Amino acid sequence: MVIAFLPQIFFFYIPATRSRIPTSIVAAGLVLSQVLLLLFCWLNRHLQGVWLLALGLVLNLGVIAANGGLMPISPETASHLLPKAVLDQLPVGGRFGYGKDILLAVPNTRLALLSDRFLLPAWSPYQVAFSLGDMVVAAGAFWLLLTEGKPLARKVS
Repeated sequence: MVIAFLPQIFFFYIPATRSRIPTSIVAAGLVLSQVLLLLFCWLNRHLQGVWLLALGLVLNLGVIAANGGLMPISPETASHLLPKAVLDQLPVGGRFGYGKDILLAVPNTRLALLSDRFLLPAWSPYQVAFSLGDMVVAAGAFWLLLTEGKPLARKVS
């Protein structure tokens, strides 16, 4: 599973690489990462919760693939994450920072209901946008950990 995340780590989290790689390569890497995560789910399909995890990944992969390889986020949703002055400088149709998102107006977004459109409550100290697929992935991961996670053996003195 770590191998499936390597493209995302390389393209989104390492400052030396994330700003230098062309968007087309980043998009291909994100799709590759999603496919590898689905392969992980297939290989572990016997575990409880993995089918739900896979469904979330399919939802995310569908909207990502339908929109050129990046996850769409609308300017309306993005306005809750960035100051207006910063958002106004970002081109619609361009990458949203160094992350996996592309800034697209809702009418120009394919499968807009599956895009990054949900936000944490305003009182949350950490603000992020997420998709329906992300929620399904989280539910599948929770179910997997709940049913397949083994508690550490406790030593009795």
